[in-house]
Amino acid sequence: MDEKVVVVIQARMGSTRLPGKVMLPLAGDHVLTHDIRRASAAETVDEVVVATSTKKADDIVARYGDRAGATVSRGSETNVLDRMFEGATAADADVVVRITADCPLLDPETVDTVVRCLVDADADYASNTLDRTFPRGLDVEAFTYAGFERVHERATTSAQLEHVTPYYHQHDDQFDLVNVSSSDVFGEPWLQNRTSLRLTLDEADDYELLRTIYENLPFDGVLPIREAIRYVDEAGLDELNADVEQKSVG
Repeated sequence: MDEKVVVVIQARMGSTRLPGKVMLPLAGDHVLTHDIRRASAAETVDEVVVATSTKKADDIVARYGDRAGATVSRGSETNVLDRMFEGATAADADVVVRITADCPLLDPETVDTVVRCLVDADADYASNTLDRTFPRGLDVEAFTYAGFERVHERATTSAQLEHVTPYYHQHDDQFDLVNVSSSDVFGEPWLQNRTSLRLTLDEADDYELLRTIYENLPFDGVLPIREAIRYVDEAGLDELNADVEQKSVG
C-alpha cells in the first residue's frame, strides 16, 4: 500500500461519565497503552498518533502516549475535529483512521479490513458503523486526508466539531461512503452481528467487564478478540454492562 496510513486516537482525561478512563489499569498497562499497541499491530498502519488536549490534566495522556510509542499531538479540548486534523496533518497522512481511546479491545484485523476497503473502493470514507454489525468497542472509521480536509473546512456545528465525522453522514451526497460488515472480517457465525455486546469503556460496569477479561485471559502483547468474545460468552460476562446506555451522537 503506497498511502501513508495514520491512526489518530482521540484521548483525554475529562470524560463526563468515567473521568480518567484512558488511564485505568488493565493487566498491568493503561487502557491507552492497549489502544496504541493494538492499533500499531494492524498491518496497514504506518504511524499511531495520540491526539489529546493542551489542558494540564492531559499532560499524563501525552506522557504515556509517548512512552507507548505513539506520536503525540495536542490541540483544542472541545474542537476534536481540529485536534485530529492537526495530528493527521503533522503526520503527513494520506489515510486517517479514527479511533477513540475507550476501545482497549480494538481489533487490528478489523482496522486492516476497513482501511483496505477504503483504498480498494477508492472511497472517501469507510467504516464498520454505517450499518452496525460489530460489538461496541470495535468501531473503526477510515477516510482520505483530502476528504478530511474538506470536512475540516466546512464543518461548523458543535456536534460536527466534537464528534469529528457527522459531516460525512449529514452530507453523504458529497462523499463516497462504504460500510464494512462483521462477515467481512469474521468467518465464524458466532462473531457476526454482535451488536448488543459492549466492549467499549464508558461507565464503571464497562470497566468491570474489560478488567475481568484482561485479568483472566493469558496473552502476549495483543489479546485476540476471538478469545475475548468467546470468554465473554462462556462466562456470561455481557450481563455486567447490559444496562449501560450508549450515549447518542449530537
